[in-house]
Amino acid sequence: MSVKDSKAELSTITYDKDKIEEKVGSIYEAIVIMGKRAEQINAEIRTELHAKLDEFAVHNSTLEEVFENREQIEISKHYEKLPKPTSIAIREWLDGDIYFRNTDERN
Repeated sequence: MSVKDSKAELSTITYDKDKIEEKVGSIYEAIVIMGKRAEQINAEIRTELHAKLDEFAVHNSTLEEVFENREQIEISKHYEKLPKPTSIAIREWLDGDIYFRNTDERN
């Protein structure tokens, strides 16, 4: 799922605790799983943003030359409007889109 296609909330909302913990039986384990997924999403967004900004970067400028690059500003504004990685991870968790496994369980 692409971050841009996410149906995650843009603002803070309250979630049902029972829905969050029903897959693993522990709210704390669910939060750890969602936190790790949020870190992955954040890394993906950061990599994508830096790649797009580098397309418009001027690498031969000096410290005295400070000018606005309109394309970089527009790209940055677009990424600022996206849902936060935590919101995306919560939405993925509630939709059942996150794969996880418990490595402590013995078979």
